[in-house]
Amino acid sequence: MLLCETRTLRVARCAVFLLVLAGQSLCLAQDPADTRPVVGLRENPPDTVFLKDGRVVIRPGQVIPSASILIRGKSIVAVGSDIQPPPGAHVIDCSDKSIYAGLIDAFGEIAVAPPQSNGTGHWNGYVLPRRSAADGIDEVSNISEYRSQGVAMRLLAPRGAIVKGRSSLVMLDKKSGATLIDDAVAQHLQLTVPRDRRRDAYPNSPMGAVALLRQTFSDADWYTKAWEAYRSKPTLPRPERNGALATLADEMRGGRFIVDAPNERMAVRAEELANEFALNMTLRGSGREYRDLDAIAASGRMLLVPVNFPSAPDVSSEAQAADIELRDLLHWLFAPENPLRLEQAGATFCLTSDGLSDPKSFLKNIRVAVRRGLSPDVALAALTTTPAKWLGLDETCGAIQVGGLANLIVTDGELFGEETHVLETWVAGKRFEFSANGPDSPDLLIGDWTTKIKIDAKGVPVELHLARKKGKWSGNISHRSKSKPSDAEVEESDDKPAADKSKKETATAELKKIARAVDRMTAWVDLSQADSKLPAGPSRITMITVEEEDSISVFSTLSLPDGKTQDLKWKRAKQKKTTPDAKTADDEGDEGEKSDKGSEPASEDASPLDAITVNYPLGGFGVTDAVPVEPMVLFRNATVWTCGDQGVLNHADVLVIDSKIDSVGNALDVPEGCRVVDATGKHLSPGLIDCHSHMGTDGGINESGQAVTAEVRVADFIDNSDINIYRQLAGGVTSSNILHGSANPIGGQNQVIKLRWGDSMQAMKMASAPAGIKFALGENVKQSNRSAAQTRYPSSRMGVEQLFRDRFQAAKEYSEQQRRWQAGQRDGLPLRRDFELEAIVEILNGQRWIHCHSYRQDEIVAFLDLLDQFDITIGTLQHVLEGYKVADRLREHGAMASAFSDWWAYKFEVYDAVPYNGAIMHDEGIVVSFNSDDRELARHLNTEAAKAVKYGGVSEEEALKFVTLNPAKQLRIDDRVGSITPGKDADLVLWSGPPLSTLSRCEQTWVDGRPMFTLENDQRLRQRDAEWRSMLIARILDKNYGSGGSDKKEIEEEDRWLRYDEYCHGHDDHDHAHHNHDHNDSGHRHAEARR
Repeated sequence: MLLCETRTLRVARCAVFLLVLAGQSLCLAQDPADTRPVVGLRENPPDTVFLKDGRVVIRPGQVIPSASILIRGKSIVAVGSDIQPPPGAHVIDCSDKSIYAGLIDAFGEIAVAPPQSNGTGHWNGYVLPRRSAADGIDEVSNISEYRSQGVAMRLLAPRGAIVKGRSSLVMLDKKSGATLIDDAVAQHLQLTVPRDRRRDAYPNSPMGAVALLRQTFSDADWYTKAWEAYRSKPTLPRPERNGALATLADEMRGGRFIVDAPNERMAVRAEELANEFALNMTLRGSGREYRDLDAIAASGRMLLVPVNFPSAPDVSSEAQAADIELRDLLHWLFAPENPLRLEQAGATFCLTSDGLSDPKSFLKNIRVAVRRGLSPDVALAALTTTPAKWLGLDETCGAIQVGGLANLIVTDGELFGEETHVLETWVAGKRFEFSANGPDSPDLLIGDWTTKIKIDAKGVPVELHLARKKGKWSGNISHRSKSKPSDAEVEESDDKPAADKSKKETATAELKKIARAVDRMTAWVDLSQADSKLPAGPSRITMITVEEEDSISVFSTLSLPDGKTQDLKWKRAKQKKTTPDAKTADDEGDEGEKSDKGSEPASEDASPLDAITVNYPLGGFGVTDAVPVEPMVLFRNATVWTCGDQGVLNHADVLVIDSKIDSVGNALDVPEGCRVVDATGKHLSPGLIDCHSHMGTDGGINESGQAVTAEVRVADFIDNSDINIYRQLAGGVTSSNILHGSANPIGGQNQVIKLRWGDSMQAMKMASAPAGIKFALGENVKQSNRSAAQTRYPSSRMGVEQLFRDRFQAAKEYSEQQRRWQAGQRDGLPLRRDFELEAIVEILNGQRWIHCHSYRQDEIVAFLDLLDQFDITIGTLQHVLEGYKVADRLREHGAMASAFSDWWAYKFEVYDAVPYNGAIMHDEGIVVSFNSDDRELARHLNTEAAKAVKYGGVSEEEALKFVTLNPAKQLRIDDRVGSITPGKDADLVLWSGPPLSTLSRCEQTWVDGRPMFTLENDQRLRQRDAEWRSMLIARILDKNYGSGGSDKKEIEEEDRWLRYDEYCHGHDDHDHAHHNHDHNDSGHRHAEARR
């Protein structure tokens, strides 16, 4: 079998190539590194170049104020203050200039076609490890633009796929192309489904993408072992030939992986994957690392950090400002500080142009980061020495050193100075010159103009002032009127000239939304701000310009608010006298770029915003510090609904010590140092538990690409930033069962969480909760409601039952194979690990509980019969809206029921649902809970429970158990939660009145003895968030950062995915008749209310 080179050998080969390249001379009949024939006359650049008397920055922190550099061919042969140019050298005077090592841009993407599989490719089309960016370097664009930023080398990765292929390192040493330096720098992965592909096959969710990666890495390891076994014993079955797995196996042994992390949570998930399979991983960052800085920096991984800072949000109107989430405003404020915060956290990182639509903004944005506090030396290192060392090329690149490549930048100042220009970029001894980006020829429309606006047949004289700075236009209209002086003023000024006896008043109206095209300018203005005689409201000015040598003619139209128009005749105003130091209206030049103000608040203006800090999760209601555990707290004199053996206690106390309920009773002693909560007139209940939820996950609710996806794990995609966690805490929910959707008969594994707002993803998980998995019956899994043709088995209820039977049988066989292998009976190939079957084996062994979506009585009974055949006890029947018809069968099996309270008729198979369903099953001795299956409904589960009192006469005490103790029993966590019992977790809710009353509200919610929600703190957070919003919006408006958001914004990764079960939510009035839709870049932005 042919295996790829190890990473060490590849780095060594690349270094040798560069050393050989550096030793080549340019003065040859033909470049020995180029096979292309010379077209026309040969170029004959000087072989020896002497850059004289420049400020030479050898590497970050090492500067020679005045030194020279001798270049011969493609390499640097001497650097110093006392060297002299050899005879025949081309001398370039670099006095008053600075010289730096050429920059290395450590990440970019290009489109690359999949390789030919030749029958040895991976079964999944998203796994393309043999694809190489080297096959696409002929299509690399913007070479000159990157060189204008001082970039000499770039790392390019294939775009798309999940296992994306190998990146390549190229040198930008050609006028319109690049030279390949290394064709296999790293293997690239992403933990989601590509944006440029339809998601109608497996996987079609981030959960599925991670499951595919885990199975593929396991298979690659197995593949190596299987071939080793076959070679040692050829009588064994011959393994398949799979070049994709062979490539990955080689990379796992000695290669490097770069994993995309499009947000801070993906960075943490990538770390978990790397640790599971011992991958040498680098993170492709998102610019959002500051949102979970400690966890990301603690990994010690190399980070490839983009500088594509967001533009200021558009808050130009009240409606637009109200629509902006606080999270977006905060990201605009903090994103430019991301590199600084990484520096302060001790992280190692490279700065990249990743995500920039215009390469010419690369240096500008790095200067923004420096202005916001990033050390210039750290910034320079992140562009030179750090990527060079990471790539194993520090002997030839990243610093100005003898023997290294002549990759250099010549500037007219310090590289990160605001007014510094890149004058030259040298790549392997080739010189590429650029202009100093001076001002373009001035626009003749700039200046002052006068005209008269006709109002009621009278002309009102006005003056127009137009200016342009860094490509951005501004202007105003003013009217200078003379007002009659007062009698006192006349007496005091009798001795003054008559011309001075009137005082001049000036009012101006600012031009808005100025747009200047080739020969046209348009703007909006409220003329009444300049003169009250002029009409109020938006008027539009249009100016057509015709240039003739040094003069300009202007034709103009004014459209008034009432729709009337008039022609304006503009005349150039007389030039005003200016001081010698005065700037012209166009003194900054038109650089064709947005002002720096368009992307971030200037550092000198940032101090009023110092009160705003990074909170967690970022946005509304985020905390600045984790909510602490109260060492001791006593709830005094409450009506206590224990939901346990003690029933309801009046005027009772509950003592909590170290996050556990210590004692319950009347007139308990108050320990020293104990916090006391006066609960007089209030009611205390256990925390509510939602047995069926889809909130708090950003990996897609369904992995519907296959009928069986037991390998998929909701736990991989817990979203601790979901605002619904906080909102449900405000409704008294403390624990929730986050389930896979109902798209397939056997779905993914669930995850029980505690609603610990402000904690990490891992801390949200309830580690002691037994494992579970989602199954489903009925219309959803047989795809009854799809508009497209059905192509996936099963398409009938009979087929669903047979699929269950087949998978259970396959798991039994797999379990037997595992037993034989572990017992030493290894007479075949090594056992391949199957994550799907492992989960189903856990079901057979009673280690994983089934939570089954179900409606119809016949399917329920048939499914329970099947489970009995395999000696499986179900965890819960979910929804179970016809459970009342077969309650005796449920009781016989030992099934528990987690139902809707009173939903019905939202699709055909639930027409027989009745609101008495829960009460009937409860009366039959079945453990019943009411769940939400909805992020909003979960905020009032207490009143859902009250419906059991209305429909069926269940007692209030028992009805409350429908959302406390009973779901705890169903999730097998009742040893920890569900009742107010000594020894259990202090998950408590303080209500203003009886918990089942619609007039009661949740005043406090405690999780593990921590006050996760209180009305008082909620008010503080609301006030804080309102102040932050106001300050940030005012800053954007005050400093005129521009409208922002004019460029098409790529939807955030987490917003691409639904936050509810689209296959099950007909009851929520969502239109899901088209389940075969393509989730493309337009995505599904299910924006929550402002955060």
